[in-house]
Amino acid sequence: MSSYRQILYHIIFRTKNSRKTIVLEHSDELYAYIGGIIKNKGCHLYEINGMQEHIHIILDLHPCIALADLMRDLKTSSSMWLKQNPKFPDFTGWADGYGAFTYAYGDIWRVRKYVQNQKVHHKTDDFLVEYRRLLVEHHITIDERYFP
Repeated sequence: MSSYRQILYHIIFRTKNSRKTIVLEHSDELYAYIGGIIKNKGCHLYEINGMQEHIHIILDLHPCIALADLMRDLKTSSSMWLKQNPKFPDFTGWADGYGAFTYAYGDIWRVRKYVQNQKVHHKTDDFLVEYRRLLVEHHITIDERYFP
């Protein structure tokens, strides 16, 4: 008998100190690099987008990969790539931690549209407002030490 699974995650992580160090004009190169890491880990990337200080990823996590291991490898590799890339001169690293939210596959189009429309909803809400809203929506207790 074959095993079946669907492990759909919406992942968010930010730059160190939420500094706006991701140059949006070159972000597609960063997203392609991150997409390559995700693919090499046997995961399926559905969507990636972000702003100057954070990134959203929607992916299907391969069952042999622990989320923490994927995020460690993804953040480490992309941080080294960004620091060596002259198109991102102000990047100093990623902040510790990340947010990871699970969704049913039936929600994928709504969540993908949300990620695609980052520039639109960040005209009114900054990253911390957005992040807090997602934590509340998913009934996650907020550690106020990380919300200045």
